[in-house]
Amino acid sequence: MIVSSKCKHTIGGQAVMEGVMMRSRYNMAVAVRRPDKKISVRKTEIDSWQKKWSFFRWPFIRGIYSLFETLITGIEALTYSANESIEDGDDKISKKELVITLGIAILFAVGLFVILPFVLSRLITKDDFAFNIIDGVIRIFVFLLYILIISRIKDIKTIFQYHGAEHKAVHAYEAGKKLTVKEAKPFSTLHPRCGTSFLIIVLVISIIVFSLIMTKSWIIKLLSRIILLPIIAGVSYEFLKLTAKYQGSSFFRIISVPGLALQRLTTSEPDDKQLEVALKSLSSVLSMENGK
Repeated sequence: MIVSSKCKHTIGGQAVMEGVMMRSRYNMAVAVRRPDKKISVRKTEIDSWQKKWSFFRWPFIRGIYSLFETLITGIEALTYSANESIEDGDDKISKKELVITLGIAILFAVGLFVILPFVLSRLITKDDFAFNIIDGVIRIFVFLLYILIISRIKDIKTIFQYHGAEHKAVHAYEAGKKLTVKEAKPFSTLHPRCGTSFLIIVLVISIIVFSLIMTKSWIIKLLSRIILLPIIAGVSYEFLKLTAKYQGSSFFRIISVPGLALQRLTTSEPDDKQLEVALKSLSSVLSMENGK
């Protein structure tokens, strides 16, 4: 997800099944390559609470809310893309089924990235400070290993190609180029404001926050790693916005290096057909912004 841009409209994106979702603040378009090779597009106006109540646009609060809203819009985009990418006549996937699947995935993620590092760190040391540092390091290692493993899966490789196509399309838009395959193709699949960098920031900030929790209760230590995640996400969101605002600064360019390095695992070079889908999604959401 792209966090910000200097263009007229702030555009973000997400790779989905055989396609790309692009969104502005209050509009969203999902473009999907169907089995018959045609591109289907779904345009949706986002009923955002940030549009209705300024409270949800406050610093730190907006980060927590954006995480929640991104999850909701992501489920909608994935449901549409999953159903459009299968052959006609096959069983369609309901939003309820996808929510259950994502719920199981979230529980798996908590077990893998929170509980597992916690248990392993406790086996290594009982010292509070050392425990928090080791716990953070193991969490980062597990996360990177997980990304490396899933990047070998064929279907995930395709999603990573669409992720790269999303970045190329946004690069072309931000550079003021025509939204064509020819114009977008030379751009990089890496983007300094990609939400992938958000994950790295979350991991680093979590180490800092958890190191401040000095208690002998292992239950409190474990629960804090789950309960404080929304707060850490809010802080991380503000930090990512700063890197977007001051991207010309040498300091923030250096800080963005780990996120760009991670994108080498989560993005791949798309083919022309995949890039065409990303551009269609982008042009669709821009047409909504322009009232067309």
